[in-house]
Amino acid sequence: MTAPRNKQKSNGITPRTAARVAAVQALYQMELAGTDLNAVIAEFLDVRFDPAAQGETVEGADRMFFADVLRAVLRRQREIDPLIDEQLATGWRLVRVDAILRAILRGGAAELFDRDDVPARVVINEYVNVGHFFFSEDEPRVINGVLDQIARKIRPKEFEAKSAG
Repeated sequence: MTAPRNKQKSNGITPRTAARVAAVQALYQMELAGTDLNAVIAEFLDVRFDPAAQGETVEGADRMFFADVLRAVLRRQREIDPLIDEQLATGWRLVRVDAILRAILRGGAAELFDRDDVPARVVINEYVNVGHFFFSEDEPRVINGVLDQIARKIRPKEFEAKSAG
């Protein structure tokens, strides 16, 4: 049984936050090692999410949410990548940014497209927090800026309602 969405784990992160961190790791692995989607999902579900496994594990992750994010990225990558490119600073292209940053931006954008059950501001905040797992410099600000602009394009009503009040 999956833990409730807002339940805090003993390590201080929610099952969905852990799933997002794992999804970024899996996207990174898929890109660099050329690992197939189903193979990487199986590896994470069978090994990386198993607390009894030796090596690097991701404790307490929402397994279904993890797989949903990965599938959404692959299903929508042809839409996501050009949209991310448009938001990057002049002269920067998605292929030029760090592979982990690319994975974070793709995961966040996929969630903005496919997960209407998660408010846009929550998606942005979650992926900024995921960025802090991997980076200590300017990258979390880049994540915030890019995902905010994408969210305003994909889900403008969520931002209109807030600013009208």
